Amino acid sequence: MKKLLIIGFVLPEPKSSAAGSRMLQLIELFKKHEFDTTFVTSANDSDKAFDLSLIGVKAESIALNDTSFDAYVKKLNPDVVLFDRFMTEEQFGWRVAEQCPNALRLLDTEDFHGLRKGREAALKKNESFDIKHLQNDTTKREIASMYRCDLSLIISEAEIDILTQQLKVDDNLLHYLPFLQEPTSEIESLPKFEERQHFITIGNFLHSPNYDAVVYLKTEIWPLIKEQLPKAEMHIYGAYESQKVSQLHNENDGFLIKGFAEDVNKVMQTARVCLAPLRFGAGLKGKLIDAMQNATPCVVSTIAAEGMFGATAPNGFVEDLPASFAEQAVSLYNDETLWKSKQDRGFTTLRQRFDIYQFASKFETKIQYLSQNIKKHRQQNFIGQVLMHHSLQSTKYMSKWIEAKNK
Repeated sequence: MKKLLIIGFVLPEPKSSAAGSRMLQLIELFKKHEFDTTFVTSANDSDKAFDLSLIGVKAESIALNDTSFDAYVKKLNPDVVLFDRFMTEEQFGWRVAEQCPNALRLLDTEDFHGLRKGREAALKKNESFDIKHLQNDTTKREIASMYRCDLSLIISEAEIDILTQQLKVDDNLLHYLPFLQEPTSEIESLPKFEERQHFITIGNFLHSPNYDAVVYLKTEIWPLIKEQLPKAEMHIYGAYESQKVSQLHNENDGFLIKGFAEDVNKVMQTARVCLAPLRFGAGLKGKLIDAMQNATPCVVSTIAAEGMFGATAPNGFVEDLPASFAEQAVSLYNDETLWKSKQDRGFTTLRQRFDIYQFASKFETKIQYLSQNIKKHRQQNFIGQVLMHHSLQSTKYMSKWIEAKNK
């Protein structure tokens, strides 16, 4: 049986973040192709972490800056190594390359971190985002990691375009693999318009775009909605609620911080409309997938909608100005016919753009091809060879220095 080693940035927390759900989707994808999977991480355990043993995955702890990993990975001798975000590739990529040179090295970017950082910087400076904002340290580190790997999994078509068109990354090093969904339940089995009430948004509060969106929602958008719908409430769910988040709670305004949602489907099905006014970010938004699966129409920003709908119509409205955003939110909330039409569009999007069976065979074919032609593929990626030779030497010897210092 083929072996897959996943080096995780953190343990998967599918109830806390879209990244956690994404990781479990990837594991299931590799299981379909009969990979014996081991998941390792240097991160601390978490009470919200998914028990990987339930799906037949071995989970183990590894140490940073320690030669024990060298012996470990050499003994395991995986066929494929998947790095969970570029930071783990920086930490362990050179060790994998030295000990298991024939292993296929994959990078799951989760989202384009440099893009998110650049958009955040542009927002803080009140500037229109352009390529100059991509010229940040995170982008440079992330692109270098992509070149050092044999293939990077990109979750958004919009990010593929930015990487290839603006940053000139070789598209042979990239593979589009969005959220992967099993066929969805029928809309008739879900709560009807009259059985739902209030608005919802959800997202891990440690993720800065989510916190910014909640503050923006409270200060700029919710007052406009509340003025027209005085009995409506705004329910905000998310893991890792901090004091600054808790302070946004206001019973009088109906702006309610609900905290961690044990079951996202349950809370999403009780809400009538989902709001996602993200002002910066990257990747795909798990909250929109959750909303579509539970037949909850949305009003979202352009950033939130990016990469989600393609040529299909959104399951709601895409608006960036607070007044327009609030107006469409009120329309969706009040108009049952409009609401039902947007529900249907959400299910169409899931079927046409995120059905796992559209992507599973293509991914398997790509992995098989690279495994059989890895020498030729790496020869054609000369920049990757250069970065592996030079850039990682500094990482390698810094790691060895830290290890010696800690003895």
